[in-house]
Amino acid sequence: MTPVELDHVCAWMNAHVAGFTGPITATKFDVGQSNPTYRLDSPSGCYVLRRKPPGVLLKSAHAVDREFKVQKALAGCEVPVPKMLGLCEDETVLGTQFYVMEHIEGRNLVDPSMPDATPTERAAVIKEMSRVLAAIHSVDLVAAGLTEYGPPGHYFERQLARWSKQYRASETENIPAMEQLITWLTDNMPADDGQRTLVHGDYRIDNMLFATDRPKCLAVLDWELSTLGHPYADLAGVIMQWQLPPGGEGRGLAGVDREQTGLPSDGAFIADYCQRRGVPEIENFGFYLAFAFFRMAAILQGVKKRALDGNAANPEKGLKLGAFVPHFAELGIGATDWHG
Repeated sequence: MTPVELDHVCAWMNAHVAGFTGPITATKFDVGQSNPTYRLDSPSGCYVLRRKPPGVLLKSAHAVDREFKVQKALAGCEVPVPKMLGLCEDETVLGTQFYVMEHIEGRNLVDPSMPDATPTERAAVIKEMSRVLAAIHSVDLVAAGLTEYGPPGHYFERQLARWSKQYRASETENIPAMEQLITWLTDNMPADDGQRTLVHGDYRIDNMLFATDRPKCLAVLDWELSTLGHPYADLAGVIMQWQLPPGGEGRGLAGVDREQTGLPSDGAFIADYCQRRGVPEIENFGFYLAFAFFRMAAILQGVKKRALDGNAANPEKGLKLGAFVPHFAELGIGATDWHG
């Protein structure tokens, strides 16, 4: 942020954030391709600011106001979130909407293979992932005031239509695998089973903060894609991530000897989650997994388009991520016959 922008943010925080004292300095986090995120340091403490990116944006994308709303609603429940301190919807302050939340000191585990951990530690962290995911899907929507947080109706039909539209709006070339995947998802849409819960929309280990001394989740971050919908979308998102290569880029578990390293199989994680929620074995999980790959491909296409248009938080990284769109589409096609 520029010095002028910092002055504007400082003035706004003086008026809207209890206990705040300026001045502030800002350090941009490397994470957060979609919504730029900054650490703010001041005499009164450390804060985090998350804003919409500059430039022309796709309709309904980068909804920082929704992020703020859902995290504020979850305060005090079983889902760990940072304390929300203020939402600025006045775009004259910073040029875009933004919100400020508390800064939480914790571990951000980018790689789910956790190469520096012991098998026991890895198993405990993944168990915690399952516990928190089940907690998200068990939130009392009435008590949290979230009954209107998402539209009614068939979640996957709605999401397929939404992300197909977003993909078309950011399409830069014809990708045959994406066309094939969209057609397959349309033709194999399962019936609505009536499950309607809070869904995070991007639930994975690198969107969580853990305590430094134990496998305890302190906060679930990045709620931009959250809504009311079908919980299996989140569950499939976890399994999707694990199909990717391990390391800082793929952030997956493909090829990892899970038994030796203390990590559960896909089936074991799904079974643990189902037991926690008290739901039966999931039929046709291949559809949910294929959809997860499709949606991620559509998201990455949007990142690529913003990079080409000069609106990405990190244009070089945006183009690199965008290059994976065909690969995700192909993995989605492969997931259609998933058997666990």
